[in-house]
Amino acid sequence: MTQELLQQAEEFEKRPMSHMSTSDRVEASREAKSLILSLNEIYKRTKDSKLMETMKSLTEKKRKIEKRLKGTPLV
Repeated sequence: MTQELLQQAEEFEKRPMSHMSTSDRVEASREAKSLILSLNEIYKRTKDSKLMETMKSLTEKKRKIEKRLKGTPLV
């Protein structure tokens, strides 16, 4: 199960994020959240540093997606 999640996370990280529609960004953000939460459940039991590094990189990519979704505030 862990290997499968790590493989999904790796595929997600390699996926290009440019030229995405808004709905694609929302879907990607939700997928990232799901992966992070699943990895976190396993991390709680194993304390594997590789899982933590994967969660960090997924979180970083998720933040970039969400930042793009919110856009820049109008002044």
